[in-house]
Amino acid sequence: MRWPTLFVSHGSPMLAVEPGLTGPALADWSAAQGRKPKGVLVVSPHWMGEGLALSTRDRQVAWHDFGGFPPELYTLQYGAPGSPALASRVQALLAGSDIAAEQDPRRPLDHGAWVPLRYLYPEADVPVVQLSLDMGRDAAGQLALGRALAPLRDEDILIIGSGSLTHNLRHVRMPQNAPALPYVPAFQDWYADKLAARDVPALLDWQAQAPGASQAHPHDDHLMPLYVALGAGGPAATRLTDEISYGALAMDAYVFGE
Repeated sequence: MRWPTLFVSHGSPMLAVEPGLTGPALADWSAAQGRKPKGVLVVSPHWMGEGLALSTRDRQVAWHDFGGFPPELYTLQYGAPGSPALASRVQALLAGSDIAAEQDPRRPLDHGAWVPLRYLYPEADVPVVQLSLDMGRDAAGQLALGRALAPLRDEDILIIGSGSLTHNLRHVRMPQNAPALPYVPAFQDWYADKLAARDVPALLDWQAQAPGASQAHPHDDHLMPLYVALGAGGPAATRLTDEISYGALAMDAYVFGE
């Protein structure tokens, strides 16, 4: 079986205890596969740098890389196995495309990785490797990176890009079901339309073409993992959820190449 790829919007860390529609959508998709992958490679904007790095821990831990949230959030763990072997395979695969990646034996899983994984694989029994987000790559560069990673799909590896379809923390408002700001559904609809049309050139030109682009993403870090998933999975996209949290966080999740 060739695995598809996923883009998941992890939104606020509160997703871990407020599943809303997104948590069940991820859990249902995972259950529908009927089996688990040999390993997971996940890209999150909460590990960014110039160039790429791979986590090589033997055992993963959940890093509570946030502050000011309810105490229960800091008790949650995700102790999935790591996979130095998978990290080395990814490193070698990228090297074949002239893309360098370092190994980091200390890096834990940030919340962009472990929060959605708690819904996808709650038993924490699938080995996980995290790949950092290269902040020097634009959408086209992230797409090319995803394409370089695509052979992993034939090796029983699930590739996940974790970010947020919209991410402007200045616009977040309580409660979780606060009315959406107008630009949020407009931005969602544009992506849904362009993904359905497989219009990759338009998707790469999102900053100029997508309505409310500068409001949706004052910085592009939370959108770039979508392009990694798109590059690895190909343009055939299925939308799993279109929830909006806290008025400003579009929680869309997409499957590519299913």
